[in-house]
Amino acid sequence: MATAVAQQPPEIKFHAGKVRHTSSPLDRAAASAAAHDAAARAFAPPTSVPAYTPSTADVSDLLANSHVHTSPSLGTEFRAPALAAATDGKPSLSIRDVLDDEAKIAALARLVSERGVVFFRDAIITPKEQEVLVHRLGLAGGKPPTSGIHIHPYTLQGEEHGDGILKISSADQGSRALKRQDQASILNRHKGNLEWHSDISFERVPSDYATLQVRKLPPNGGGDTVWASGYDAYERLSPATRAYLEGLTAYHDGSHFHDNISEHGQRLRDISRGAPENTGPELDAVHPVIRTNPTTGWKTLFVPRNFTRRINELTAAESDNLLEFLWDHVASNHDIQTRFRWEENNLAIWDNRSTYHARTWDTTELREGTRSVSLGERPFFDPQSKGRREALGLDK
Repeated sequence: MATAVAQQPPEIKFHAGKVRHTSSPLDRAAASAAAHDAAARAFAPPTSVPAYTPSTADVSDLLANSHVHTSPSLGTEFRAPALAAATDGKPSLSIRDVLDDEAKIAALARLVSERGVVFFRDAIITPKEQEVLVHRLGLAGGKPPTSGIHIHPYTLQGEEHGDGILKISSADQGSRALKRQDQASILNRHKGNLEWHSDISFERVPSDYATLQVRKLPPNGGGDTVWASGYDAYERLSPATRAYLEGLTAYHDGSHFHDNISEHGQRLRDISRGAPENTGPELDAVHPVIRTNPTTGWKTLFVPRNFTRRINELTAAESDNLLEFLWDHVASNHDIQTRFRWEENNLAIWDNRSTYHARTWDTTELREGTRSVSLGERPFFDPQSKGRREALGLDK
């Protein structure tokens, strides 16, 4: 006869904002909801609008150089010397011209925030210079002095380029010790609509600017990056939908980084990830669904798919349906997007507060680059701010 065993209460294990469990599905759902509600209360965005002053830097000197807008409202590309000479004959702007000039740094910060992403075809720059550049852009854009360079959860001690540079590679996940196994064949490729994201929105203080240079290109092409405009995503919604979203906040969660890094026998470093607010094992935060970019003063839709988990003021079913609509809104509208084909010595600089981006997984050949990410401000929404088209006096 079997010996009766006393039933133990369900075990709930909390790890970095994510619920782990050995309990029943109902218990798991209740625990997950409780963890979400606690996080939403603890990490809420500012209840009042912080003081900010949009940049008044003049971008006209930069735009006097040979350039092309890659779409009407998103993306500006500064041509390399040979192409500049063959097209409009204007001077070619090199990133080295910008590095040596504080006025150009301020103008570039404003231009990146206006256009979402700026490309340099002539960009001889070291990883360390990338890090210095993006931090100076953040300061010029008005970030708090406590916000530095982000240290990614995947960055292990002793990385080749230091803490402030994340290796972006098709072979691993940001570190030499975290080998990637998920893109070995065409059947394993991620669906493109699932790739849209803004960098590190799981942080209490997420990114303002980021830079990327692809230093090892696939020999047969591929690996393009696509950007989408959060400004246009906001303005492409009906006025009634915009007004509804402006009162909502969303829960952002990056706790899967703990799982991924532990699967490789590593653990998250116990350090500040570039700002006092981004310290400790928790990788989650609450941000407004519509935020104001303080560098321009313009409204932008801020629900990056890779980290946004829940709209706090709605039921789970309502949140799921609304987020799916907003994610599809960003991914499906090609008129708010621009695509960049990487070549040698190209540099992209973008504003994570008002853009989304996605890599194109169309090749198994090695693609590798260096990325540096500046930390900005705690996201906020200013009801008095305007949309881009309204601010510029464009037709609606």
